[in-house]
Amino acid sequence: MNYCTGVYWNKGAVRELNQDSVIVLQALTSGGSVLMAAVCDGMGGMDRGECASGYLTEELITWFYDSLLAAVGRKKPLWVIRRSLERKLYRVQNRMQAYAGKHGLQMGTTMSLLVLREKKYLLWHLGDSRIYRLSSRRKKKMELMTTDHVMGTNCLTKCVGSFGFFRPDFRMGEIRRGEAFLICSDGFWHRMRAEEMREALEPELMTEERCERRLGEIGEAAMRRGERDNLSAVYIWAPRCAPAVSACPAG
Repeated sequence: MNYCTGVYWNKGAVRELNQDSVIVLQALTSGGSVLMAAVCDGMGGMDRGECASGYLTEELITWFYDSLLAAVGRKKPLWVIRRSLERKLYRVQNRMQAYAGKHGLQMGTTMSLLVLREKKYLLWHLGDSRIYRLSSRRKKKMELMTTDHVMGTNCLTKCVGSFGFFRPDFRMGEIRRGEAFLICSDGFWHRMRAEEMREALEPELMTEERCERRLGEIGEAAMRRGERDNLSAVYIWAPRCAPAVSACPAG
């Protein structure tokens, strides 16, 4: 299945740095197509949030090329991919913890990661970034697929960082026709109602130009309502008329 994507990344109206990091990667293997997208939001109340989220995304990119594509190409079962990613996160956490301890720091980042493999999705999540699933226009639903790991108003209870290893929430399932996915940091969703985002991001009406414009409009609306955090989002949808792939005869 071929997917289109749109990305929004904005440091916001107040912050000097954008501590969010975003990934969108897509490849075709002998075992089918695979897409990986993630939003990681460095913890602003800690040290070097942009380094924490940036390091995690670099390691996720390495995992995509070194492990995920190989597993899909060899048609490994989905549980192999799940365990592979969790082992990678465990190593990332240990290295981050060692670095932070050496320099007297506390570091952390959220992670909301989505892998689409043909008609299956796999989801890993830690923190208060979010992943939504948008249904077709007929159903008009926007399902929150993740749980916010937050205590009180502004204290994360789970993340990737220097506080010990947390096993990420995991979810997998079937991708239904006409669906789309939104991955976003808390700065993007916090001041917006799900119904507003759902109406702006109608999957059946989406084009690349419209996607970039609508993500920007949501971000601007959040800032007008007083949002002070960084804002990041990735939107993924399958176009109604995917480009045809033709085979050329040999010789």
